[in-house]
Amino acid sequence: MTAVQPTIPELKIARRAPEGITLSESAARRLARLGEAEGHPVLLRVAVEGGGCSGFQYQMDLVEAGEDDDLRIETDGQVALVDPVSVSFLKGSEIAWIDELAGAQFVIRNPNAATSCGCGVSFSIL
Repeated sequence: MTAVQPTIPELKIARRAPEGITLSESAARRLARLGEAEGHPVLLRVAVEGGGCSGFQYQMDLVEAGEDDDLRIETDGQVALVDPVSVSFLKGSEIAWIDELAGAQFVIRNPNAATSCGCGVSFSIL
């Protein structure tokens, strides 16, 4: 009698950049839909700039190409880009897409943010 080996489901592990920054599956799905609507792939550029009511603010733009020194974070064939200066502010963060009653938007879940404003765009660091 031979024993039947149980099937182990494949784990879905988020692809994580060395800096710990991830692009969530929800954000990757949204980028794919935006690319389909545009008729070409789009990339999400994420940057941190000085300003906002808490000291720093996130800047997010859809672009067609990145810069040579950008950090590329990829999930399911979709890409987010982070410029080298912003990487240290975003270490360990997740870039996600939320679609809630209050609105739909890309958000940054940043463990380095000590405080953030109500809109979630501005933050201060630890």
